[in-house]
Amino acid sequence: MQGNRTPERLLSKNFLSLPSPYQMFKHQIGRTISTHWHDFFEMAFVQSGTGKHIVNGVPMPMARGMTFLLSTADFHEIIPDDGQTIHLYNFIFHEHMIKDGLLSRLLERSTNLIHTFEGESAADMEREFARIWTETRHRDRESEAVIQGCVERLLIDLSRNNDSRKTSSPVRAAGSLHASIEKALSYLQHHFREPVTLEHIADLSGLSANYFSEMFKKQVGLTYQSCLQELRLNFARSLLLSSELPVTEVCFGSGFNTLQHFERTFRLKYGCSPRQLRQVNAAARSIL
Repeated sequence: MQGNRTPERLLSKNFLSLPSPYQMFKHQIGRTISTHWHDFFEMAFVQSGTGKHIVNGVPMPMARGMTFLLSTADFHEIIPDDGQTIHLYNFIFHEHMIKDGLLSRLLERSTNLIHTFEGESAADMEREFARIWTETRHRDRESEAVIQGCVERLLIDLSRNNDSRKTSSPVRAAGSLHASIEKALSYLQHHFREPVTLEHIADLSGLSANYFSEMFKKQVGLTYQSCLQELRLNFARSLLLSSELPVTEVCFGSGFNTLQHFERTFRLKYGCSPRQLRQVNAAARSIL
């Protein structure tokens, strides 16, 4: 990487047409798509072409059959191989499109879902994306239900085959969640970079602060403040690996109030300072 690079944040207001909670695209990528993130979810399927996909600083080969879901806390970069054009379906959506907490359950063990399907499995995934594409271009009264069904099947298949399924999530619930706690966790996934207080999140959940705090720790296995800190640290690590933003900007952009507190908690969790993590990652990428 050369020079300072600020990841672009893609906003739903520029890509999603109200009142629709989703949009479908076909992309042809012949040049590097630099590191960016979104305030919406993104699910894609690679039809053809090869390259490198870097998700939260981790590079992986990109080829036909790669299917991935990225959340609002993920960063990624796409680098086509020399002479290659990557063709892919790209479906973007708001979380509330997926009903009954399915998306939250699927993401309990991983913040993103990625897998490269092969053979008939890849063809099955491509057919689902193709049907979404057709329904979005020729909508009728049943299109909404058809699209949601396709998306949910894709998410379930991707979750079942997820390459990251053994990766620890920054937040893992202990068993089935009470609706109020599930609502709180969903809210935190989108707002952890903001100064969200215990009182505010408890009020949103319809519970008193004391009762919410007790129930949250029992079900999630962490105190509310520890959970919030885990989300912020995980986000900061992704940002450090995916950009060359100054550590101070990473600190405040992740929701921490002071650089001293950020560096201390980061070292306790990861065993190194933010700068050391970046140095090790740069050395590893230089030999790829």
